[in-house]
Amino acid sequence: MKQTHPTGRALQPSGVASSVASSAVTPRALTAESLRVRLADFIELTKLRISALVLVVTAVGFCLGAADGIDAVLLFHTLLGTALTAAAANTLNQLMEREYDRLMPRTMDRPIAAGRVSVTEALVFGLVCAVFGLLVLTLFVNVLAAMLSAATIALYLFVYTPLKRLTSANTLVGAVPGALPPLIGYAGSAGELGPWAWLLFAILFVWQLPHFFAIAWMYRDDYRLGGYRMLSVVDPTGRRLIRQTIGYSLLLVAVSLLPWLLGYTGTIGAATAILLGAVWMFYCMRMARHLSHATARAMLLVSVIYLPILLVFLLLNRVGA
Repeated sequence: MKQTHPTGRALQPSGVASSVASSAVTPRALTAESLRVRLADFIELTKLRISALVLVVTAVGFCLGAADGIDAVLLFHTLLGTALTAAAANTLNQLMEREYDRLMPRTMDRPIAAGRVSVTEALVFGLVCAVFGLLVLTLFVNVLAAMLSAATIALYLFVYTPLKRLTSANTLVGAVPGALPPLIGYAGSAGELGPWAWLLFAILFVWQLPHFFAIAWMYRDDYRLGGYRMLSVVDPTGRRLIRQTIGYSLLLVAVSLLPWLLGYTGTIGAATAILLGAVWMFYCMRMARHLSHATARAMLLVSVIYLPILLVFLLLNRVGA
């Protein structure tokens, strides 16, 4: 017999009720889950961790260029425009390298390489980010900041990206667009490029070389599979990589002291640069004595910690602050 509820309504068998409830809820759950996954894929295209570091150095540049005080709204627009253009460059770079990404274990699961984001979707997303980022900088910041952002995208995509498959000098060339964000920040607040802008450019340019040499050694097998002519691939012994890592590390320590030598920062800034430089050189020499994935990874982590600490201390201890 059919069971009834006290109110008189017929009760469904438990299995049927479960099935009905499931069919009513599952589409929504699947839709929410698919949206979450899609959003995660597009966020991954922007290389969020790299973009976060870009925004830190951009903000430092902005603050050093703000002689009359920090305009919070102007800073917001500068960071927003820079974030969008950085997202565009990272997305379009992955679009251009999708075939090679599929060859490397480290990158084969990236959204475009894995097929979760189509070529058309990536192209539209990248171009929209670029256009809106440059519009924000042009309309709400200034033309100089927009031009520097456009130059960053162009150099990254059309110079550095193809050079990665042609010459091991690609890292040196790629350090140029990588060092432009603090100039964007400085231009955003000052409307021009003063001495501090070029000091930040020099620090960031030199910092990138040991930083990327460590990455190149950690993932040398991947780069070989992908056909990239990184220094760790063309010189599998690592001798040239170590020589250049030590050389650029010593140069970084010297460049980090330039603000103090030129009178733009006080003794605390100089002491911080020396202390951080000593820590940097310790890990650099450790990597040189025993080149391995572990020592390269330690060098990489130190480099990521080193840069924001150095820049913040230079900012806080600048003369005339």
